[in-house]
Amino acid sequence: MSLRRSARVKTEPSEAPELPNGHVAELATPSKKRVRKPKATEKVASDATAQDGPDAVAGASMPPPPTTPNKRRKMANTPTKPPPITPTPSIIGLMTSNSVLRPNYSTGDIDDPTPPPADRPAQPHHTNAALITPGGTQVPYSNWEESPSRPAAEPATTASCLLDEACAHLLKVDPNLKPVIDKHRCRVFSPEGLAEHIDPFRSLASGIMAQQVSGAAAKSIKNKFISLFPPESCPTGFPPPALVAETSIPRLREAGLSQRKAEYIQGLAERFTSGDLAVSMLMNGTDEEVMEKLVAVRGLGAWSVEMFMCFGLKRLDVFSTGDLGVQRGMAAYVGRDVSKLKAKGGGKWKYMSEKDMIETAEKFRPYRSLFMWYMWRIEDVDTEVLGSS
Repeated sequence: MSLRRSARVKTEPSEAPELPNGHVAELATPSKKRVRKPKATEKVASDATAQDGPDAVAGASMPPPPTTPNKRRKMANTPTKPPPITPTPSIIGLMTSNSVLRPNYSTGDIDDPTPPPADRPAQPHHTNAALITPGGTQVPYSNWEESPSRPAAEPATTASCLLDEACAHLLKVDPNLKPVIDKHRCRVFSPEGLAEHIDPFRSLASGIMAQQVSGAAAKSIKNKFISLFPPESCPTGFPPPALVAETSIPRLREAGLSQRKAEYIQGLAERFTSGDLAVSMLMNGTDEEVMEKLVAVRGLGAWSVEMFMCFGLKRLDVFSTGDLGVQRGMAAYVGRDVSKLKAKGGGKWKYMSEKDMIETAEKFRPYRSLFMWYMWRIEDVDTEVLGSS
C-alpha cells in the first residue's frame, strides 16, 4: 500500500509550498515558444511604444504603416505615326538606271553629253523607248510603223512634242493642274527621257531585286549580282538572260538574293532565252497584251509590271491603283485631308478606293501615266486651287 500511495503522490501535481512569512510560492508555468514578428511589424510596434512612452515628444503622432507606392504608369508621348512612304522612287531608279560598275551606253540624262537621236514617231499606246535584245542589239522605234496595233487614224506625234501634247491634254481636262505641271517637268516622257535605251531583262530583274528591301540594299545586291559574271560576257553592262539561266541558284544567291528571288530571276531569264518573252512583243504589243504576258511570270506582280511599262517602256496610258503614293496624291487632288485618312482599326493606310481612283483617272486617257506621275508630286505645291477639281 505504501508503495502505491507514494507512486500516486508522485504523479499528482504538488501543491505550492508555504513560505515562512505566510506567502505561497508560485509554481513555474511551462514556457511558451516565442513567435518572431516580422521586422516591419516589430519596427512599427517599437515606434508606437516610443511615442506612447514617457519620453514621447508632445504633439507627435504615430506614423502610418508602410504601404506599397502606387507607381504611375508612364504614358508614351509618341507623336502620331506618319504615313508610310512609297518605295516607288528608289525602285524605279533601280529599274531604269545603268550599272554603276560597267555603264557603257547612253542613259539619256539631261547632262549626258551623248546627243539624243533624231526625232521619231511616238504615241501613247506603244513602247516609246528603244529596247535592247538579250544579245545586246538595240531595237529602233521605227518598227512602230509596221505594228498591227497602231490605230488607223493616229495623228502624227513625235518624241519631241509628245510631252507637250500630253500636258496640254491634262490641262484641257482640268486647268487646275497647271501649278503642279508648271513646277515639275516630267523627264520620263521628255525627248531626252525617250532617248534612253532600255534593257527589259535588266529592268525587270532589278525590280525583283528591289522587292521588300531598302534602296541601298537593292543597289548593293544589284552590283554584287553583276560582279558574279565576267565583264566580257555582259555587252550591255548587265548579264544577258542566257548566262543567268544557266547559272545555279546557289551561285545567284551569293549576290545576297533570297532563295525565292534567285528562282524568280532565273525563271525570268529562261523566259527571255526561250523567246516566250520577246522584245518584239514588248515593243509592238498592246498595253493589255504586255500586261497579261508579264504578270504570268513568277515574281512579277501587277505593280511591278505597271512601273516597268510606264518608266521602262515609256507607255503613256498606264495607271496603278496599288501604289500608295498615287493613292495619297489623288486623295489630295480631290480635296481630302490625307492626314486623317486611314483604315479603321489601325489597319493599312488607305487614302482612296480603287473604284474612285479609276473613275477619276478615266477622263485623262490616253495620258494616265503622266497624270499618275503628277499625282506623286501634287502635295509639293499649294493644293488649295485643286479643291474645286
